[in-house]
Amino acid sequence: MEKIWSPIKIGRMELSHRLAMAPMTRGRALPDGTPGEFTPLYYKQRASLGLLISEGTQPSDDGQGYLFTPGIYTDAHIAGWREVANQVHDAGGHLFIQLMHVGRMSHPDNTPHHRQPVAPSAIAPASDVQMYTFAGLQEIPVPRELSVEEIKATFEDFRKAAAAAIQAGADGVEIHGANGYLIQQFFAENANIRTDAYGGSIENRARFAIEVAKAVVEEIGADRTGFRISPGVPLGGLDEGPNGTELYEYLVSELAKLNLAYLHIVHVGNEDLLRKIRSEWPTALLVNRAGRPLENITIDIEEGLADIAPIGSWALANPDFIERFKAGASLNEADRATLYAGGSLGYTDYPPLAELDKA
Repeated sequence: MEKIWSPIKIGRMELSHRLAMAPMTRGRALPDGTPGEFTPLYYKQRASLGLLISEGTQPSDDGQGYLFTPGIYTDAHIAGWREVANQVHDAGGHLFIQLMHVGRMSHPDNTPHHRQPVAPSAIAPASDVQMYTFAGLQEIPVPRELSVEEIKATFEDFRKAAAAAIQAGADGVEIHGANGYLIQQFFAENANIRTDAYGGSIENRARFAIEVAKAVVEEIGADRTGFRISPGVPLGGLDEGPNGTELYEYLVSELAKLNLAYLHIVHVGNEDLLRKIRSEWPTALLVNRAGRPLENITIDIEEGLADIAPIGSWALANPDFIERFKAGASLNEADRATLYAGGSLGYTDYPPLAELDKA
């Protein structure tokens, strides 16, 4: 348990412990993608977690999939995120903005330009994968296959969004290569049937992710860049095929050459892959184990498999999670009915321990 409270340097950040806040979509942005009224307070309340990785934030109009998710590509977005970053820094925390392009996991009703979603190939998710819109749940349409020129333009969208995040005062960005979104769609054999340099072989299917990472590093520096992966996670109907493990081994070996600030793994059980990545990854490794009980959140750190343990719903419902965890105090339960409800309810109104003690 002692190791989790030891300091660590990640990129340019000096962190006082080994916990962090995982990225969580909250659906509280304004219709134009600017962070909402309560967003600065939400992140400020959780600043004691040290490293806060923001909710998925689209780098372009094409990148949006869900209602009321924030962007980081307009002047209004930058101004909104600057207030968030200032509040987090004033409270002693650090902010990485997660750059999330959803690819085919979208619907025209939810984007500013109302265009067909884009993807590696013109393949829709399974029919039981639906998207919530103002009109209710709708089937996700068949996406439009990106041309090579559009792929290169998407690199530039990530580059510009990373620059905008730094302009807004963020400490860095996390590239979202996980959870069924655009970058992982390039990995998956059932979503990417391209026959050019971005499809087919392991090297080709990993190419888009590597080139996005290189563009961001060129723009803001490796020590301000993180990358998130979720090997074997089938969200969005993805299947990475029989060579999925080899793809991630190759991808991680190439990303390691960039000396990124960190690699963030959503881990669902491939222990051999995790240990291989741990042995080869040169900088900080964040491991978020799905479904772990509270008493196990320190195990990977104690065993040397991770440097940081990001937490999700515990951080969402407990702005003072660090204080509670140190004291062995009880935790608030996250209210699933208000995860994306809008406003302050279920967002900034979870009571800290100090308030409960006064009750």
